[in-house]
Amino acid sequence: MQVITEQVYAFSKDNQPVYTAQPGEVLMFKTLDCFSNRLTSEEVTMADLSYGYNDANPAAGPVFVEGAVPDDVLVVDIFDIDVAPVGTVATDDHCGPLFEGMPYQTKKVAIEGGMATFNNVRFPINPMIGVIGCAPSGPDVIDGYVGSHGGNMDCKLITKGTRLYLPVRVEGALLQMGDVHAAMGDGELCGTGIEIPAEITVRVSLLKNFELHWPVLETFGPAGKWYVNASAQEYNEAVMCAAKEMQRLLMNATGWSAADTYMYMSIQSDVEISQGCKPCEVQLSLRIGTPKLPEFSPLVG
Repeated sequence: MQVITEQVYAFSKDNQPVYTAQPGEVLMFKTLDCFSNRLTSEEVTMADLSYGYNDANPAAGPVFVEGAVPDDVLVVDIFDIDVAPVGTVATDDHCGPLFEGMPYQTKKVAIEGGMATFNNVRFPINPMIGVIGCAPSGPDVIDGYVGSHGGNMDCKLITKGTRLYLPVRVEGALLQMGDVHAAMGDGELCGTGIEIPAEITVRVSLLKNFELHWPVLETFGPAGKWYVNASAQEYNEAVMCAAKEMQRLLMNATGWSAADTYMYMSIQSDVEISQGCKPCEVQLSLRIGTPKLPEFSPLVG
């Protein structure tokens, strides 16, 4: 199994791939935490760091996937996310609804036996991938930002046992991922989850010549759903983007009219905030989840 260790700080069509994978191949991505592992103790805070284009939210990669061309979909099956024994949570002076007057603080969180310990509280971890996507066809997008290519979606459902569908915009797709959290609440209120280095094991494959405008996540089991992940500077625009894509995919799968699909979404689909730590400059990231319809073909594939 190929292990990807090289780190990049932006999604770019000009990034040189570090490996060429074949469809169906299993890979491991070894990631740093979102601070590039620079908050080495609780005495070091975000006030001590530069945190910008060249040093925030590193992602392992990119990987060129053989045969991927624009208008394909890259399918990423997430087999495992193995996290380090210690993670980091931190505050800064500009992120989240309560940032005003909040001191800079760093807290180290121990991880043992699938449990995190914060002060005297223990709770189960749920390792998830914060940054994952393919290169955009246009200007570079730094890893800390989100868009239709993927990026910093911070969707806590992108975890072990799920399948992510990413629009391919450039030849080879140029897949990269990082910014793992051992645990994170929806919205990520202070701007950080339990940020942690990790080893991510995935399989890459292709869905050829399929129209997809935004990343889609598939979950499994009795409560399995399809989630469209979209983003924008404001809620109204973000939910419009996600709803339009969910409606289009459902109509294609069911043959229903636009009105019937809209009504069905209103009674069965949930809007959930993934990343909403305004006034941080990162765009609002949200998802719309709709239960699977076993009587119809899947939304994709």
